[in-house]
Amino acid sequence: MFSDTHFHFKMMTEERGVDGVEVLTTMAQRDCFFGLDIGTRAGDLQGRKLAVEKCIEGMTDAQLADKARSFMYFSAGIWPDVESIKDRENQVKLLRESITPDSIIAVGECGLDHHWNPSGEDGRCEEDFDEQVYRGERELFEAQIELARELQLPVIVHSRDAFQDTLECINNIGYHNGIIHCYSYGIEEARAFLDLGWYIALGGGITYTKKSKLEQMQQLIRFIPSDRLLTETDAPYLAPVPFRGQVNSPVLVEHVFNYIAQTRGITVDELNATVDSNIKSLFF
Repeated sequence: MFSDTHFHFKMMTEERGVDGVEVLTTMAQRDCFFGLDIGTRAGDLQGRKLAVEKCIEGMTDAQLADKARSFMYFSAGIWPDVESIKDRENQVKLLRESITPDSIIAVGECGLDHHWNPSGEDGRCEEDFDEQVYRGERELFEAQIELARELQLPVIVHSRDAFQDTLECINNIGYHNGIIHCYSYGIEEARAFLDLGWYIALGGGITYTKKSKLEQMQQLIRFIPSDRLLTETDAPYLAPVPFRGQVNSPVLVEHVFNYIAQTRGITVDELNATVDSNIKSLFF
């Protein structure tokens, strides 16, 4: 029933307290249309595929296991951590070597992140981003957009506190095919991406917007054209209300659907049909 366009399998580990078998079983029971396991490291694709298959093999219902195999897909990309930025030539080479034309359906997630939070899980420190690293981050991003163009695949773009730089990078390559994932900007920024042909994906963060920005968020949700709207979980992060602060899971995407449907004044079934149609158009 629900489509989840952001299915990080790294959250299916014991240290994160999430049971991958249980999650996949629930998704299959719901007749999930689409699950995407998204890469963040150059050489992580094979390991993620094995992890997914191990969970599927652990499912006790053979029909549900077959269903899970039918809706699970993969992307591969390099998230812009400082180590990968500094080693970008080797990392992009490794990414290229790790994929085949039929092994993934998208490149990413990749992009730019200028949200400085040293105490956060990604440990972003502004002082680490001198001119060389800043330029290298853009080069790493643009190299992956170019790879997506070569493979004729969509790009899953991570952009946080870096709108203008993101726009410049995608315009530099001139390949406009993909998702601005976990969207965190306003209407005018959305218009800029939409005018170039990008899809906008909304996640759990929309369910706990500050009261002072609630109306702006609702206007944004209503603004995105139906044929450019996607949903996601960004698991294991950004769990929606009423699970905020907990480990996120693809099964919680229903709360994102409910919030968007209510805000847009449509039924959840109508939103499901819209998102599924957009997934088909973008990925298949």
